[in-house]
Amino acid sequence: MSGLLRGIARIRTVPVLRGSTVTQRANIVTRPAKDKFGPAETIIGLTVFSFTILGPSGWVLANLENYKKKGTAESE
Repeated sequence: MSGLLRGIARIRTVPVLRGSTVTQRANIVTRPAKDKFGPAETIIGLTVFSFTILGPSGWVLANLENYKKKGTAESE
C-alpha cells in the first residue's frame, strides 16, 4: 500500500519539480487611451455603478419590516 501511495505522490510532484512549461505574459499597454472619457460619461458611469451596488441593499433595508412580517407569518 505504501508503494502505491509513493507512486501517486511521485506522479503528482514530478511536474512541480520540473517547473512550468507554459510562460504567461500580461498584455500591458503603456500608450494613452484612444478615446478619452468626458466628465458626462464619467458621471453617468459612476452613477450606474453606484445604483448597481447600492440599489439592491437599499431596497432590502427599505422593505425590512415587510420581510420581518413575512417571516413570522410563515412560522405560525
